[in-house]
Amino acid sequence: MEDRDKDIIKQNPEEDEIDLMEIVRKLWIGRKLIIRVTLAYALLGLVIAILTPNYYTASCTMVPQTGAKSATGNLSGLAAIAGINLGSMSSGEVLSPTVYPKILKNVNFQKELLYSEYSFAKAEKPVSYYEYATNKQYRTFSLLGTFKRYTIGLPSVIIGAFRNNNVDQTILDSTNVNGHIYSLTSKENKVINGINSNLSLNLNSKDGYITISYTSAEPKVAAEVVLKAQQLLQKYITEFKLEKVRSNLEFVERSYDEAKQNFEVKQAELARFRDANKSLTSAMARTQEEKLISEYNLLLSVYTELAKQKEQAKIAVTETTPILTVIQPVIVPTDKAGPKRSTLIIGFVFFGILMSSMWIIISPSLKKYTNR
Repeated sequence: MEDRDKDIIKQNPEEDEIDLMEIVRKLWIGRKLIIRVTLAYALLGLVIAILTPNYYTASCTMVPQTGAKSATGNLSGLAAIAGINLGSMSSGEVLSPTVYPKILKNVNFQKELLYSEYSFAKAEKPVSYYEYATNKQYRTFSLLGTFKRYTIGLPSVIIGAFRNNNVDQTILDSTNVNGHIYSLTSKENKVINGINSNLSLNLNSKDGYITISYTSAEPKVAAEVVLKAQQLLQKYITEFKLEKVRSNLEFVERSYDEAKQNFEVKQAELARFRDANKSLTSAMARTQEEKLISEYNLLLSVYTELAKQKEQAKIAVTETTPILTVIQPVIVPTDKAGPKRSTLIIGFVFFGILMSSMWIIISPSLKKYTNR
């Protein structure tokens, strides 16, 4: 039994070698088919490479500010003794850079980007991205685009044909009822998806900078979209910071009013005690006065510091400090980012060789199966 197993094991390498040689033999016999198919795919790749327009990528690099130390750090311990909690006061709080990609997905951010005007080559004057993408007067016939639309994109064309044309208006009407829920119409969503597919925000957490980039067939449009995205990102982050600063001001004002009231109460109490004890003769009276003076001085210190913090918070609301520092501004790109035509043609050649070789190997088995 063992000798039989050994014989089978010895035969396996030979069978493998015979199978491999058989495959090589089949490929050699069908070499003309491989050459013809490969040439056809190479020609198709060449046509697509020629018809595919150049595209350009514009970008800018920025360094986000980090959270600053709380300006009330020295005061918090003193205020805690007086029963006032200043732990949540932070005028330097900013959004974490890891949240920035989420801002780009914000519906209001996307609408502002969508309806901003850009200098398209086919438009006589700057028009919004939505207008350019949806207005038929800016569309030109594209052989490659038509080929993709009715091959790869055919399912989307069929689905779109059955959609109700009134969907857009329905969505807009439903969002205008209360003015607080925002949405994108189906057309807006389609256009913004096209923008998002070419717009990217990359965060380099190691070196601490972010890069916004956009790819377009028109270099000037690519630069304008990046610039607008940069401005909108700056705007939304600044609004967040101002919101936190305003909240901080309101908190300081409430704490200031409370400290002022406590101070005035203690001041009046000390005055009444001194009026009632003009001649301090007993040790108990002197001890009580010292206690009142100590509490008075503590509340005065808190009151004074909060008055300073109140003025600082007012200044913080009005100051305009940039949250993002631009270290590499956006410029109109001159060098194309793609397509890599040689790589595209090589890919088609490889695909042609692969498909024709698979057909030569598999076709005999398929014929046997169909003839049964």
